[in-house]
Amino acid sequence: MLSHAQIWSAVDALAARSGMTASALAKKAGLDATTFNRSKRAMPDGRLRWPSTESIAKILQATNTSLDEFLSDVVRAGNGNMRPLPLIGFAQAGAGGFFDDGGFPAGSGWDEVAFPNVANEHSYSLEISGDSMLPLYRDGDRIIVSPGAPIRRGDRVVVKTTEGEVLAKELKRQTARTIELKSLNPAHEDRVLNTEQVAWIARILWASQ
Repeated sequence: MLSHAQIWSAVDALAARSGMTASALAKKAGLDATTFNRSKRAMPDGRLRWPSTESIAKILQATNTSLDEFLSDVVRAGNGNMRPLPLIGFAQAGAGGFFDDGGFPAGSGWDEVAFPNVANEHSYSLEISGDSMLPLYRDGDRIIVSPGAPIRRGDRVVVKTTEGEVLAKELKRQTARTIELKSLNPAHEDRVLNTEQVAWIARILWASQ
């Protein structure tokens, strides 16, 4: 059974992932800025006020978030799991000092972003810049990356080459000798890398807009 606290926590989590306050999220969705204010989550007589299905639908549309993603936030809220994730810009990821040899976050220079807990304690967030990953990821979107997670064909992944290039692609095929990557933007060519060219590869769990 879904609780009042879970639903409102999921709304707050969606706002946080989108880099907004609950008020800004409401405005972006075309709602009154006070729609999600904490003072409006209960009536003066103490009865609980729930967000309407219409308001939920509007914030999902405004942030390009699927219902499955929102429900995942609801479940996590029920578990009481929220924690900060390390955050850097995607363009910074190719620089030295941010990752160890296995692709796990390391060193200083990371920022943090509040996010519902994920299973992999080493997960981190990369903020997209530019339009090279359109239409899937837009400038300002944040992807959540899970190093060490199992990877299968069709998964979206982040790959760092031994030359320092960082790519966000779809895993098309992987053999003992090569890794074939499908571009997320149809305007860019697919890539085929020899395994010795790959420093590490990590799975993208999801993205927030």
